[in-house]
Amino acid sequence: MQLTPIGFGAWAIGGGDWTYAWGPQDDSESIAAIHRALDLGINWIDTAAIYGLGHSEEVVARALKGASRKPYVFTKCSLRWRENRTIYNSLQAASVAEELEASLRRLNVEAIDLYQVHWPNPEGEVEEGWEELARLREQGKIRWIGVSNFNVEQMERARKIAPITSLQPPYSMLRRAIEEKILPYAQAHKIGVINYSPMLSGMLTGKMTAERIAAMPADDWRRNNIEYKEPRLSRNLRLVELLREIGSGHGVTPGVVAIAWTLHHPAITAAIVGGRSARQVEETAAALEFRLSEEEFAKVNAFLAANPA
Repeated sequence: MQLTPIGFGAWAIGGGDWTYAWGPQDDSESIAAIHRALDLGINWIDTAAIYGLGHSEEVVARALKGASRKPYVFTKCSLRWRENRTIYNSLQAASVAEELEASLRRLNVEAIDLYQVHWPNPEGEVEEGWEELARLREQGKIRWIGVSNFNVEQMERARKIAPITSLQPPYSMLRRAIEEKILPYAQAHKIGVINYSPMLSGMLTGKMTAERIAAMPADDWRRNNIEYKEPRLSRNLRLVELLREIGSGHGVTPGVVAIAWTLHHPAITAAIVGGRSARQVEETAAALEFRLSEEEFAKVNAFLAANPA
């Protein structure tokens, strides 16, 4: 697959009323956001069955039904839900096969371009789940298989069964743990990396204030995120001002600078960028082309070193 440097992330468009929701979301705005992303040249969408308990996949399908351009569509398995909307993990073969059929139906496609294990849980079922993904790929229902949130040891276990096309980890200037072992491993084994939360779920967009965070809907999962609370919040908002300063010289937002910072790492193939409206997509689309100079990259890193979490 040849991916554009950023893809459309469909987590938030799953809507509200589930454990990891971002609050209420208007489906027509979600569809407009996807159409705008495609118009601007973005060629892949990343979703998951669990986002909105199936709703995100359904919205993606509705958007693509009327789209002139057809992007790659990525989704994920291993997080499931019961009738009472409680979430559980399964990587048992029968469960994975059942999840795939449900995603194919909701997305209204004949094959998933990239099907990923969302989380390596339960730990003891990693091999069984990965074997099933490899089998389903051979059947033609999946084009490529990847993993998300795996560590090096878990990727080693999976690679003994079948090659890993891609890894999807969290990565931003405030979440750098993967730099030590995981990214070098991905580079060494030619595993593509599509990082999620390059703007740390909105924190680095330039739009967050203490007041806005305090006014977030009760079902917005970010209310419990450590980066949205003191003492980290004040440090993060000062970081955003630095990103704003760098971006202003290029006519781009702090969020675009944050995305570009992750794309600076040679192991990163592309970044997942969420969008809840056409306007949000337009604001981050500059990340398709904008790149940091070495001097600007060093300036951000100097701030991070001087202001550790």
